[in-house]
Amino acid sequence: MISASPAIRSLFVSFCKYLVAGGAGFLLDFGTLYLCFNILGMHYLISAILGFIVGLVFVYISSNKWVFGERQMGDRQVLEFSLFTIIGIVGLGLTVLFMWLFVDALGIYPLIAKLITTGLVLIWNFGARKYLLY
Repeated sequence: MISASPAIRSLFVSFCKYLVAGGAGFLLDFGTLYLCFNILGMHYLISAILGFIVGLVFVYISSNKWVFGERQMGDRQVLEFSLFTIIGIVGLGLTVLFMWLFVDALGIYPLIAKLITTGLVLIWNFGARKYLLY
């Protein structure tokens, strides 16, 4: 049996925790999208943006409290949250781009498009946050 290095094991544990935190953030994001789009009748892109923001705040808090063991920014929480948010804004841009592509260009139902989009943006978010912040 091949044994993984401690760094690989740590990365794997962080990714698994990020999946759990991200999954909960996704439920908040998706729930907000559903509420705004299906119940309140808001435009799907506005609904997706609001959902993304709700999920972003949750994942930031859970990333700091549970997911990642070390914080490169230390006590510089304003800088840390700013970088976390910039990464999130890039993720938001990807979310809007993919949602538009899947819904308007390909005709996929918005909630299905959101599922696909979430998987793609997850890879960006974890990689950028792990590399730049934690």
